[in-house]
Amino acid sequence: MKTFSLKVDPLTNEEYWEVYLRGQQLLSDPLLNKASAFSPEERMALDLSGLLRSGVSTLELQGQRIIAAYEKKPDDMEKYIYLQGLMDRNEVLFYRVLTDHLIEMVPIVYTPTVGQACQQLSHITRRFRGLYVSPENIGRIDQIFQSTSMPTVSLMVVTDGERILGLGDLGSDGMGIPVGKVKLYVAAGGLHPACCLPVCLDVGTNNERLLGDPIYLGWRRPRLEGQDYWDLIEKFVLGVKRNFPEALVQWEDFAKHKAFTLLERYRDRVLSFDDDIQGTGAVALACLMTAGRIKKTRLADERVLIAGMGQAGVGIAQYIQAQMRSEGLTDQECRRRIFALDEPGLLLDDMPALSKWQKPFAQDRAILANWRLRSTGRVDLEDVVQNARPTVLIGVTAQPGLFSPQLLRAVAAGDPQPVILALSNPTSKCECTLEDVATATKGRGHFASGSPFADIQRDGRTLAASQCNNLYIFPGVGLGALVAKVPKVTDAMFLAASLALSAMVTSDQEAKGQLLPPMTDLRAVARTIANAVAREARDSGLGRLLGDDTYEAVIARAQWEPRYAPYRPGRRD
Repeated sequence: MKTFSLKVDPLTNEEYWEVYLRGQQLLSDPLLNKASAFSPEERMALDLSGLLRSGVSTLELQGQRIIAAYEKKPDDMEKYIYLQGLMDRNEVLFYRVLTDHLIEMVPIVYTPTVGQACQQLSHITRRFRGLYVSPENIGRIDQIFQSTSMPTVSLMVVTDGERILGLGDLGSDGMGIPVGKVKLYVAAGGLHPACCLPVCLDVGTNNERLLGDPIYLGWRRPRLEGQDYWDLIEKFVLGVKRNFPEALVQWEDFAKHKAFTLLERYRDRVLSFDDDIQGTGAVALACLMTAGRIKKTRLADERVLIAGMGQAGVGIAQYIQAQMRSEGLTDQECRRRIFALDEPGLLLDDMPALSKWQKPFAQDRAILANWRLRSTGRVDLEDVVQNARPTVLIGVTAQPGLFSPQLLRAVAAGDPQPVILALSNPTSKCECTLEDVATATKGRGHFASGSPFADIQRDGRTLAASQCNNLYIFPGVGLGALVAKVPKVTDAMFLAASLALSAMVTSDQEAKGQLLPPMTDLRAVARTIANAVAREARDSGLGRLLGDDTYEAVIARAQWEPRYAPYRPGRRD
């Protein structure tokens, strides 16, 4: 049931929302509620007389009131709960506050605080958001989709909660991640909140803590697996195609083998991408491209060690390989410069348990002939550092402290300006800190992390901590794909996004060691990336045939600014 429609007055050309709710129902709808900002005329026309105090506030005044209360909250978790409550009451006001205080609030509404929130979500939930699809209701998927009150759905962020950040299986408590990603799509990308839908595929959990918790709100069964699981996914995707054929689906925080299968199976059938694979790969590549400009080296000249070959590690390896190819290397030459490690140690081509996504990055065992190893049974991280002498060290393992001071010093011995990307989230899972890298490299190393770190001072200069977070990539990719009306999202679009992101870092920022633009520029970043994605789509024959200037104008107009629209009462047909 739609609660409002966007209209244009044919006489005055004024845009307004035709609203179908009245009175208390209107005040209870977070997309429509303006609270004290309803005008006197709207109060009369929409049956709000007597339900509000007489004072009429501006959006700015409401924001001041919110910030004053927010700053009194004692810790980050209380701030998360407070902001979530605001979003559940008044989405326009929430996004105005979030957009105006993005640097401060992104760590609250997303990583690292969202990880803590997901671990407690059943205990702190005040109001359900989005849709929950389970084995019990999948047969009614069309009815579920049609019951949404949103006027249209252009974007879905979908998880099954099995691999939430570095925290593992959180079942339907993982819904905090799609809700958080939607916040970033709106605040950073500029998508309208009325077209963004978080979805949880609640297929059970194998987390004994949750199954034994009487307060847990999810489907209280062991995880659905095998053909039953894939049948549910297929029914969900077919429901999306029937009801929202132009919507973009972002797969989020699925287990490794499922994430790759989802991407492979559906990337050409429904407009979709996997942020953990493609978004992580693209933002990491942007960091490496910026570091190369600072070091005055090509990526093809670096030796890259990637610890952790799940979806994030494989995605990073794939985009590094693609860029090395564009710089003239063959696949075999790329392989000799990318050293991939996972639980068995260095991936070697004769290992029987490698996935088909890991195999392209496995080394020929013959390379070990001249290596000095600490053990004959396993080639570990220290072995690779000592023998391959990597110039780039990337961690996506969720193993805190994996990059020890000794290991970092060994990397720095081979390259005075090594690039260290410690990308695991939340902060408690990070492989090392900026302070660790600065100490080991005497301030010459280049560092980025998945969660935020504060800049530090060393030898009279500021060393910047870049947050290599997917929020730099996915909002712009989604915006560009939707504006260009592409039928699918390609790797070439993500590569275009990566290069455009790196190009935004100024020479002054590079001098401080920044590998990415500051987060204050996230809206501009999203516009730049959306333009790069749209132009790549057009040039590859997948996007609308618009000129560069036209795309820039359309994308700028597409970015929604949090403000109250005028309302007029409407009548359901």
